Amino acid sequence: MDGAEPPAALTLPALVDGAELVGEFKNSGYREPPELVRLPNGQLVRLPPLLFLVAKALHEHRDLAGGDAAAALDRVAAAVSEEAGARLTGEQVVYLADRKLAPLGVTTYSDGTPAQSVKADPFLGLKFRVAVLPESFTWFVGGLFGWLFRPVVLIAMLAAFGAAETWLLTTRSMVDAITTAIMNPVSILLVMGLGVASCAFHEVGHATACRYGGVRPGVMGCGIYLVWPAFYTDITESYRLGRGGRLRTDLAGVYFNAIFVLGLTLAYLQTGFEPLLVAVLYVNLEMIQQLLPTLRFDGYYIMSDLIGIPDLFKYIGPILRRTLLRRPADARLDDLKRWPQIFVTVWVLTIIPVLLLQLGLIISQIPALAQKDWWMIRRLAAEASAGAGALELITSGLQIVLLVLPLAGVALILFGIARGLGRWAVRYVRGPQPQA
Repeated sequence: MDGAEPPAALTLPALVDGAELVGEFKNSGYREPPELVRLPNGQLVRLPPLLFLVAKALHEHRDLAGGDAAAALDRVAAAVSEEAGARLTGEQVVYLADRKLAPLGVTTYSDGTPAQSVKADPFLGLKFRVAVLPESFTWFVGGLFGWLFRPVVLIAMLAAFGAAETWLLTTRSMVDAITTAIMNPVSILLVMGLGVASCAFHEVGHATACRYGGVRPGVMGCGIYLVWPAFYTDITESYRLGRGGRLRTDLAGVYFNAIFVLGLTLAYLQTGFEPLLVAVLYVNLEMIQQLLPTLRFDGYYIMSDLIGIPDLFKYIGPILRRTLLRRPADARLDDLKRWPQIFVTVWVLTIIPVLLLQLGLIISQIPALAQKDWWMIRRLAAEASAGAGALELITSGLQIVLLVLPLAGVALILFGIARGLGRWAVRYVRGPQPQA
């Protein structure tokens, strides 16, 4: 036809630069064990075995690029056919690359077009990540503290932590220590600083567990979780480990928090400085929070790795549609083994009411929080005009920030819920879209 563009030249699709073929996801909860590919941005893509074999064969035959594309594709198809035990043609390799692998960001297209840029946006995930420390640092730190995972040392540390907790909770008065800390701005800043240090040491634990398990930890950095600042460590490589190795990595952060508590307890025994007891209580609250399975804390990842399913939140919609709306099971649920399917269903039906209850409790406290914020702001202004010291002003300012953050978090969550409901309503009104 006149004016039609000439067909694009056929090329051999290639694995995107920086992508890595991880291999089988061990101890998974899927009926068909998936294969993993790590994209350059660190995101993991789960592939069926056949697609993984295609990506692997394209990578192994990359030296054929630039020659006869049709012949190269036939070579790739033959390699996949031999390994998969099923007949595959060069045209089918092109189809799988263009329709399956390239849209996921794994390979280029058969006309040489680069792969689509895939950006992960998990539900309730960490936002605005900024890498602070490189992989070389996490590798070094992981080697520095690796001895803490030796069985004898680990048992001794956990026993000492249990003894310290029992002693602190049964023989010391936390009320007096908290009163002393509140009355002294320097003590408040010290407790906050030790809390931040404990969070950083928590991430060191994850990095150390990765190296101890034989895989390389990634960068360490910070980001925003909902509206709260948070540290993170890239432990994507832990998916190379079996279930035991992944669980050790998940629990390592809380284990290092326990070691941090031991250090604070020893410091208190040497100094008698009561704000250290408040710091112990603060770290204990951090540990409890990390073990909660409701949000993307360590407890959530422990549950995920126990059943071998990387992202539990993506099953909320399919399970609610099947359970509450009585619709046929989603294909994503059919991919799961029997007991992981039951586990995820129980988790979803438990977690949704808990999240709604937590959100309701926070919303009910909004008037009191707003009133407290306004009172603190007025007090800070009065203290500043009366010539208050820098430490008092900094402490009051931090308290205001800590009070404002829950309000901002609730507003952000409600906005996300409203936007999701709005999109669902629009799709429902429009109805099923015709297929092209």
